[in-house]
Amino acid sequence: MLKVSSLHIYPIKSCAAVDLTAIRFDTRGPLLDRRWMLIDKDGNFVTQRQEPRLCQVRPSITPLSLQVEAPGMQQLKVPLGAGRGPRVRAQVWGHETQAEFVGDEAADWFSDALQQNLRLVRWADEQERPVSHRHTELESQTAFSDGYPVLLISEASLAELNGKLQQKVTMDRFRPNIVVRGCDAFAEDRFRRLSVGDMTLHGVKPCDRCSITTVDPRSAQAGKEPLATLSTFRTFDNRVLFGINCVHGGFGNIREGDTLEVLEEASA
Repeated sequence: MLKVSSLHIYPIKSCAAVDLTAIRFDTRGPLLDRRWMLIDKDGNFVTQRQEPRLCQVRPSITPLSLQVEAPGMQQLKVPLGAGRGPRVRAQVWGHETQAEFVGDEAADWFSDALQQNLRLVRWADEQERPVSHRHTELESQTAFSDGYPVLLISEASLAELNGKLQQKVTMDRFRPNIVVRGCDAFAEDRFRRLSVGDMTLHGVKPCDRCSITTVDPRSAQAGKEPLATLSTFRTFDNRVLFGINCVHGGFGNIREGDTLEVLEEASA
């Protein structure tokens, strides 16, 4: 039986996860997931690809604030609700939007923590970012994710990978929202429509993996694994694939322990 084994959101793009026992979904995906992002002086998004130490920036959620911690820094508190901060240009993977500038305190905090000129921005609620129709005709929105609002991975897929590695890696290397158990390795590649909780998820495409997977979340040091090994048996059309990108159907909730029903599956 296919079940949800863990749930995660990433409030600040490319920073550490917040682990949850339940996720609420709104029009842009998991609530509070990748609704904040760091940009440089030109408005370009900054991730672990440029700054591996972002993996050691740890958000947490309270009823009123996003709290952020990093080595050597005092805790930063950012109000959860949308504010009236000035709009600034922000760009993520070619999508340009007007994001809300969170303020000088947060900008100074991140600039000090990472020794570079950075600003923290929040997704502006009036903005829209439809997902690409290259791989789906479904209408869905996302915020600062790379392209799709949900990433799902099975425990079996990680176990298969770890069986080929000299040093095992943990699931947080791959930054899923939903982790499932009870299926064969890479069965998620074939998921096309899932019922889970009171939600319907649509599998859109296997997820292309990048160098972020090579950053050790504990040390912030980048290496070659697990991407090097993954590329030896999970390369298709010059892309290394692990996990599946999904879009969601409307509002709803998913809880740890929920059963997933595969309503539609690809033949291969």
